Amino acid sequence: MKIRVVLVIAILATGTASVFFLGSEAQELKQDRNMERISGSAGDVLEDDPVGKLKVYVYDLPARFNTKLVEDDPRCLAHMFATEIFVHRSLLSSAVRTLNPDEADWFYVPVYTTCDLTSSGHPMPFDSPRMMRAAILHIASLWPYWNRTEGADHFFVTPHDFGACFHFKEERAIARGILPLLRRATLVQTFGQKNHACLKDGSITVPPYAPPERMEARLLPPRTPRSIFAYFRGLFYDTGNDPEGGYYARGARASVWENFKSSPVFDVSTEHTATYYEDMQRAVFCLCPLGWAPWSPRLVEAVVFGCVPVVIADDIVLPFADAIPWEEIGVFVAEEDVPRLDSILTSIPVEEVLRKQRLLASPAMKRAVMFPQPSQPGDAFHQILNGLARKLPHGDGVFLRPGQTVLNWTAGPARDLKPW
Repeated sequence: MKIRVVLVIAILATGTASVFFLGSEAQELKQDRNMERISGSAGDVLEDDPVGKLKVYVYDLPARFNTKLVEDDPRCLAHMFATEIFVHRSLLSSAVRTLNPDEADWFYVPVYTTCDLTSSGHPMPFDSPRMMRAAILHIASLWPYWNRTEGADHFFVTPHDFGACFHFKEERAIARGILPLLRRATLVQTFGQKNHACLKDGSITVPPYAPPERMEARLLPPRTPRSIFAYFRGLFYDTGNDPEGGYYARGARASVWENFKSSPVFDVSTEHTATYYEDMQRAVFCLCPLGWAPWSPRLVEAVVFGCVPVVIADDIVLPFADAIPWEEIGVFVAEEDVPRLDSILTSIPVEEVLRKQRLLASPAMKRAVMFPQPSQPGDAFHQILNGLARKLPHGDGVFLRPGQTVLNWTAGPARDLKPW
């Protein structure tokens, strides 16, 4: 099948001429049996079926830890931290769920720590440690399973900016550290950065939540030309929380604005237009810079809409990195190289971009970053299960000797130890 490519000569702000691609019919390859396969083992891992490989017991916690919070504030269902809600819902109806805890490989504790929202819709993480601690005390007092491992065969979904450090500012998150009672558990979290205090060994890094039905309802026809070279919508500065500048996004977003706000081939703005989803489908490259944390829903949106993600976040650990071939579908630019972003992107060969577009057109790739309801084979929920299954069997250090304790139940800031 031939791929027709529209080539346009663009004159960059620097005055140099470069060729870039405004569109292709790569999306049509969904129907092509000869669609290019992901190289290596990633393509096979992406489509693994976890059913039969693990059994998960879901604790039945009082509603105040989860469902009551959603009833009180349904906005929780639509924000980017909603992963915790949809993992819970998917597990309740999953074939891997067991009602017999004695046969479980993993225990899931459904706590919705991001459902305490401000009037503007942002989660307030300050009570999250007390809430999580209360849930652990609850299961430890009613079931024997936590105490025999102190959580080493338990997993939690912690989708805050900096995971189980429970703060949206990095320096404060690092100062807090991971909640001490979670230090033996497996954390399923959106935050991922190499050698960081808020990413413990063995964590499973997952995509943030982006509403699948909302994105699917806005899909454009496959032949829609990509007439935008590089696209970004979002904050460049956060004057409310970073009045002096330079701290937010480590200056990377500010650099995008300062260098490319007037560029004829960059469409960057703080204005979040009603055509945001459509614009991403008309773009070749979608910028995915860090904000307060390295991750954002833009990465998910870029993959779903076939726009090559340009990741600007040093040392980021990307979702399902053992299954999704991010190096093959994306572009990675160091934060210090943002001023050269135009020359970096225009120097990528046409053939390489087309290959990335073909891989992004894979339905399996799109499913792997979404949390549809009900869950579907190969979606992000199933990728989490695959990650848990690959950790089995548990090692010798998981089960404690009778009377042995490892965790310090009184560790942490005094505020976190107060009853919730």
